[in-house]
Amino acid sequence: MDTADTLLPPRQTGRAGDVDKYVGQRIRERRVMLGLSQQQMADMIGVTYQQAHKYERGINRISAGRLFEIAQVLNVPIGFFFDGLEKDGAPEMQGRQRRCLELARNFAMIRDERHQDAISQLARALATDP
Repeated sequence: MDTADTLLPPRQTGRAGDVDKYVGQRIRERRVMLGLSQQQMADMIGVTYQQAHKYERGINRISAGRLFEIAQVLNVPIGFFFDGLEKDGAPEMQGRQRRCLELARNFAMIRDERHQDAISQLARALATDP
């Protein structure tokens, strides 16, 4: 075995790495925040629903060009997908982040604008409550 081979990190085979999963989580997080379905996002970036799902799960890696398209569609800089990434890999999504995603998803499904306003006012009041 060549000594150069021992200095290289092992290649990942079959499964996407932590970074791929983290980027997928960030894509999903932003998509949900915008109230888009996976199908809507897939249509916007020109892929199938299944492919968009695989990107979000970190099953398939995303090329640089495709990540650029996704960033444009989701209206974020490319760096957004890597914000919070630690050197040793992706941190697990915190409970607070999961609740925020669930809240955003449910809020986007509320059709009555008055109800949305009421919930926004409630959240603002609770956030400022000592």
